[in-house]
Order: sequence, then structure tokens, then C-alpha cells
Amino acid sequence: MLVPYESLAQLPSDTFDNLIKEYLISQVEDGSFSGEGEHSMERAILQCKAALKQGILVVEFSEEDESIGIRRKEDIVIQEYQQDQW
Repeated sequence: MLVPYESLAQLPSDTFDNLIKEYLISQVEDGSFSGEGEHSMERAILQCKAALKQGILVVEFSEEDESIGIRRKEDIVIQEYQQDQW
């Protein structure tokens, strides 16, 4: 289930920022984000918030395992298409 941006914007700012930081850390691990330092992280958080607002990134809640995470919208569309093909 996708969480609408309007709902995310109502979260406490620390909660919203921590969700984004978790996403960014996963991007560091796979090489997609190589920012170092606090200013780089702050800038990346602002960029992620903008991408979420624009719908480029989305927050997905998995009812199956009750997890939440940020993903690229195109990755979700591709995954749904592949599941439909099975």
C-alpha cells in the first residue's frame, strides 16, 4: 500500500527525516548515494522530500510483514508488472 505524501507531511519532522535517512543509508550501501558529512545528508533529505512530493519516490507500507520503506515509483510499477506476468 502506498502512503500519500499528504500523510507523510503530517508526521513529526524527526520521524519523517529518520525514514528518509534509512532510505539514504541503503543507497550508500548499494552505491547510489555517496554523500559524506552532515551538510550532504541535509541536502539529500531535502532532495528526497522534493522527490516524494513530486511522486518520483513513494513510501510503501507492506501489510504482509508490516514494514515501511521508500522506493522509486518506477520500481514498484515494474515489480507489479512482473507479478502480473506470473
